[in-house]
Amino acid sequence: MSRDFFDLASLQEGFDVELKTARGKSGKGELPGSFWETYSAMANTEGGYIILGAEETRNGVLFHDLPDRQKIIQDIWNSLNNPNKVSVNLLQNRDITPVHVEEKTVVLVRIPQASRKQRPVYIGQNPLMGTYRRNNEGDYRCPPDLVKQMLGEQANDTRDAVILEYYGLDDLDRESFRIYRQQFSNRKPDHPFNECNDPEFLRQIGGWARDRQTGKEALTLAGLLMFGKFRSILDAVPTYIVDYQERETPETRWVDRVTLDGSWSGNLYDFYRIVMKRLSSDLKVPFQLKGDERVEETPVHEALREALVNTLIHADYSGSCSILVVKRPDLFGFRNPGLMRVPKAEAIRGGVSDCRNRNLQKMFQLIGLGEQAGSGFLKIYRNWQLQHWREPVLEERHESNQTVFILKMISLVPEKAVDDLKAELGESFSKLGEIERLALLTAHCEGCVNHGRLKEVTKAHPHDITVALHSLVEKGLLISEGSGRNTFYYRPGRHPMGDEMFGAGGICSKSNSEHLIESSEHLVTSSEHLPRNSEHLDTLREIAEPVRSLRKAPKEVVEATILQLCKEDFLTLDELADLLNRRKDSLRNHYINPMLEDGRIEAKYKNIRNHPRQGYRTVALTENVE
Repeated sequence: MSRDFFDLASLQEGFDVELKTARGKSGKGELPGSFWETYSAMANTEGGYIILGAEETRNGVLFHDLPDRQKIIQDIWNSLNNPNKVSVNLLQNRDITPVHVEEKTVVLVRIPQASRKQRPVYIGQNPLMGTYRRNNEGDYRCPPDLVKQMLGEQANDTRDAVILEYYGLDDLDRESFRIYRQQFSNRKPDHPFNECNDPEFLRQIGGWARDRQTGKEALTLAGLLMFGKFRSILDAVPTYIVDYQERETPETRWVDRVTLDGSWSGNLYDFYRIVMKRLSSDLKVPFQLKGDERVEETPVHEALREALVNTLIHADYSGSCSILVVKRPDLFGFRNPGLMRVPKAEAIRGGVSDCRNRNLQKMFQLIGLGEQAGSGFLKIYRNWQLQHWREPVLEERHESNQTVFILKMISLVPEKAVDDLKAELGESFSKLGEIERLALLTAHCEGCVNHGRLKEVTKAHPHDITVALHSLVEKGLLISEGSGRNTFYYRPGRHPMGDEMFGAGGICSKSNSEHLIESSEHLVTSSEHLPRNSEHLDTLREIAEPVRSLRKAPKEVVEATILQLCKEDFLTLDELADLLNRRKDSLRNHYINPMLEDGRIEAKYKNIRNHPRQGYRTVALTENVE
């Protein structure tokens, strides 16, 4: 590992990084047991790095020399090859490297993202108990439902081929199906499928199937979703919701909407036809000729079509959130339930396809909609680049099991934004380096910027990006918040606080999703900085004593104590750790995160999980029930 690569600031901001002291009882080095929780969590999320021999302190990162590092490395390999310890070995020799830093030697471990077929990666022999994932604050044990979802994704190459017994042609919207057949015939007039009756045509395109063991025939899930009646679809898929909203500004409610209100069939084919017309209705189409015919479609039309079809064919229709498409004057947004089946980088690069609903994909492709061989995202990115617009934002939200795709119609270097910054900063703006100017422009246009987003819009080295961002902070032109990979930067006085378009998401987090709403929630009153009075502290210490005095306390006792401590006021993780005499990582991973997940406690800064002044308060029983 080269010294240049091991730039801690660049590494922490550019990747998911976990620091572990790994000194052991002897102080010479020992593999910590928590290594495997992080291994599982990173493998099941987006991968990352573990640095053994490092810890974060108030004064920055402290490194420890590990004389027994070879034993640590050997222990990792021994456990990786022990199926009783961990379910799968994802590492190669190059992924574990001793690194010299500040005259000390630490161990750097790169954890790759596991493939769909390898997930869940779990510790021990029970995936329901040993599966972890990463969020903004560390590792957390996955709830059983999420593990079962991963196991289902692992086993099912396509989710829409299931045969729906007792669902037949009467459950189809016949007009939708007729229009589809007509569109197919117009596109392929000599195709033999045109001679088939309706059940056989459906069977050929994946909408009808026969169980070869029982001999029973029925609609497949794909056939019902694509052509079904509103009520029939909901009978088979109770969580099915498709929603299109047109908004004039981020703050306003929709001015036009298409959702399941009973006024139309509700199936995917009709949703596509209705929504595609609305998405493209205001696009300015340049006059072009191809031979003697006018070309009506632009690269933007093509990109929107690919984005809409991708949203429909990759959705997990057993998920709890809706398919949502948003149109605004400045952007188009697409959200679907379900995470991506291939890593983001591979999806954008193209050439790899792992569609969740292959029969739906085939149905769209047969009428000329959607790309094969995983080239859809590649085409969208290329077409958006042709307009000199900002690169699309593709974000996976692991906590809520969603994928969000945002296409902004904002110039990569908007003239107005340049003029605004020149007017505000004068000559100092022109004297900034290229990366610095681009960072300021991105923060100005998008509300905030982070290392990952800047890496998307510039080809600069990660180290140079880190240096540019830190330089802007030193000059007072940007303010930083968060730490490590969750660090984001914003203009002074313009704190971004939320994403109104697709609900709560990470603030300028992994992919810098939509952050256009300003809020005053971040303004902290001076009283927050005042120390708690001694009487109040004595009360809290008395409540905490049953846990504080024990090295190991029953889990239910610790949870009940946390609920009692946080009953009246928000307490920070530092305060809880001090009161309970517990390590922050242990409290966060084993108590705070699970209690946030099940709604027993709430975060003070709900939109910024990694807020430096984050606090936690008990949710009243009546609030929890509602």
